[in-house]
Amino acid sequence: MDIKIINGPNLNLLGIREKGIYGDQSFEPYVSNLQNKYPELIIDYFQSNVEGEIINYLHQVGFSCDGVIINAGAYTHTSVAIRDAISAIKAPVVEVHISNILTRENFRHESLIGPVCRGSIMGFGFDSYRLAIESFLE
Repeated sequence: MDIKIINGPNLNLLGIREKGIYGDQSFEPYVSNLQNKYPELIIDYFQSNVEGEIINYLHQVGFSCDGVIINAGAYTHTSVAIRDAISAIKAPVVEVHISNILTRENFRHESLIGPVCRGSIMGFGFDSYRLAIESFLE
């Protein structure tokens, strides 16, 4: 099974930014831990701060992989274009968030991408990504 993980803007700063919300660990070691925990899976990781690059990556992998896990960061609340890209591909997509977006600022409460995703997982820290992987294995 081939799973793609996509992180959006500012998630390259995990471990550095807002540690009270996002923790003090960078994401790359966590991806390595996931790859070790699920050796039977192909788990690839892509991060970009650029909306168009995320869309291009979805187009590139979304017709050949078995699933996509996306944390679109702030684009979750603003990007009709990423929503349309998710709708256009055949791979199922699970939306994840490290924090519980419903407990944060009001403008973060609405997800534009959630309605076109298979499901949404939020508020479990990095473990949200593992839970998304488990959803593909069920």
